[in-house]
Amino acid sequence: MNSIKELKRLPSPALLPQALTWDGVNLWMGSMETKEIHKIDTDSWKSIWSIPAPGTPYGMVWNQGELRVLCGETSEDNRFIRRLIPDHGFDTQFCIPCPDDTGSQLSYHRNELHVSQWYNQQIHAIGQEGQVKRTHLSPRGICGQVFIGNVLYLANTNDEETDEYYLSRYDLSQTEPKAEDIALIPFKARSLTFDGTHFWTNHREKHETVCFAKPD
Repeated sequence: MNSIKELKRLPSPALLPQALTWDGVNLWMGSMETKEIHKIDTDSWKSIWSIPAPGTPYGMVWNQGELRVLCGETSEDNRFIRRLIPDHGFDTQFCIPCPDDTGSQLSYHRNELHVSQWYNQQIHAIGQEGQVKRTHLSPRGICGQVFIGNVLYLANTNDEETDEYYLSRYDLSQTEPKAEDIALIPFKARSLTFDGTHFWTNHREKHETVCFAKPD
């Protein structure tokens, strides 16, 4: 299996980049260091808008002109999903508790929100109150996820302390979808998003964001 083909590696606007999503024009990043959300112009590679998050932004996804941000809040790191209205701010009334009070990455498929649980190796489709509707199993711990059509792509690893990470996919149009590994990610990847042509992820410990070619 080949490693991903890196196209560019760029310094993050803030240290410890974690959450990533693409809005069709710009890249959005959440920093674990500053606990801020940044809107990034990928041409100039500058943060053009930012806002503090209610907690540590672990995961983020764009849908229909808004963002959902999965935050770790309180001294107990309780996990909640928040609504962020671009160029305005967080909706203080919107709050979905994560199933089992755990979760990190987010994605949308057919207008359903999916939340992943790293150590449980599960991706849950959830309802408006956070109730689990369906569950998909991952072969490993999940550190990034994004849908392209009916295919769910995962960044995942057996051991987060190593540099043995994988890009895998599930084709949900199949009757019994199974995970297929399609490339190696030779660094500690965090989050996964797709800009219509290429994937993006973070090399968090290096404070860098990486763009790489879609291998299939």
